[in-house]
Amino acid sequence: MGRMYSSGKGISGSAIPFKRTPPSWLKLTSENVSESVCKLAKKGLTPSQIGVILRDSHGIGQIKAVTGTKVLRILKASGLAPALPEDLYCLIKKAVSVRKHLERNRKDKESKFRLILVESKIHRLARYYKTTKALPPSWKYEAATASALVA
Repeated sequence: MGRMYSSGKGISGSAIPFKRTPPSWLKLTSENVSESVCKLAKKGLTPSQIGVILRDSHGIGQIKAVTGTKVLRILKASGLAPALPEDLYCLIKKAVSVRKHLERNRKDKESKFRLILVESKIHRLARYYKTTKALPPSWKYEAATASALVA
């Protein structure tokens, strides 16, 4: 089966480790990891950026293995979760940058086509998040107000 928005047909991807327990050499406790997650969230980092920082600088491969809960659930419990889901936020950010590029380069037909694809992804993802109650039912993506959502 091919991809919906590109020409790729690959199935490669990463897999999480089979072992669900934290490594024996890791001396951090669940409380320490939760505190550092909240501290990084207060700096304005997204959940995936928090995971990358904890993996690279603290040696925590899977936060769920140490704490028992995922990063976003830790943030929701402490009231630091982002208003928009991260993947939707990134798509809106991309659409805003492509639209800004199109204002400067009117004849760029390729970017116009890519903007249509990005915005269709946004609408599809918003429909999913409305059904899962992650977004309010009245939420609507509008290109005119999108730059305010990202800023």
